[in-house]
Amino acid sequence: MQLTTIKLDTERFTLRPLTPQDAEALFAIFSDADVMRYWNTPPWDCLDDATQFIKQSHEDLTTQQAITLAIVSKSDETVIGKCLLFSWDKESRRAEIGFGIAKSHWGQGVIQEAGSALINYAFSTLQLRRIEAEIDPANIGSAKVLTKLGFTKEGHLRARWEIAGEVSDSALFGLLASDVN
Repeated sequence: MQLTTIKLDTERFTLRPLTPQDAEALFAIFSDADVMRYWNTPPWDCLDDATQFIKQSHEDLTTQQAITLAIVSKSDETVIGKCLLFSWDKESRRAEIGFGIAKSHWGQGVIQEAGSALINYAFSTLQLRRIEAEIDPANIGSAKVLTKLGFTKEGHLRARWEIAGEVSDSALFGLLASDVN
């Protein structure tokens, strides 16, 4: 299976591997404190953070460790975010899913549309049995979109993360292939 050439199309977006040309757009998105509010890492500090992320994502695609895709608007070809499958356990046929989009695109159904395409790919092509998502319980927007995508809240981990001195819990969500078939 060749993941470095993956391309998923939805009505409004193309999901494709990140390229070095995406660095500035990604940096603009992931250096925003509001976008990174509920992530398990602080906002990016410099353009090199984006460059290194893109390099690592390409290595992960090549070695089939994770899949990170740019979410590109078909209307103007701009990168508006990323979606990813990571912590991919091939033997157990499961992975975690994650998303991040520019604040200017919040509330427009981007994750619902891109997420549906990635989930379909994960279950149909990668033959995953289970997809998991871990979010900050205070992230109501992500909880709503996960529920719309068919995920079930399965648990709550107290004091799971500490980022920049702030401790936060995690809510765990799961989706089984059998839930969508």
